[in-house]
Amino acid sequence: MKSTSSGRGDNYLLTLVVGALGVVYGDIGTSPLYALRECFMGKDRLPVSEPNVLGVISLILWSLTLIVAIKYLTFVMQANNKGEGGILSLLS
Repeated sequence: MKSTSSGRGDNYLLTLVVGALGVVYGDIGTSPLYALRECFMGKDRLPVSEPNVLGVISLILWSLTLIVAIKYLTFVMQANNKGEGGILSLLS
């Protein structure tokens, strides 16, 4: 006889995975908005002007870009699949 508890465990695990992804991507998506708000409405606020707004948005975009690039270089490029590293190991 087959046990039905395995199906329940798989659904529970899937629910946890989807919940964790929601938390991670929700945090990544809203953190720049909070940072932008704090720059112009926080304790040490900047005056709202075009150069300040563009500067803060530029810092946020560059920091996200650099974080992704550094993570790519450190993790993906070290992946190994029978001597083939980097992006080729992801394709297999």
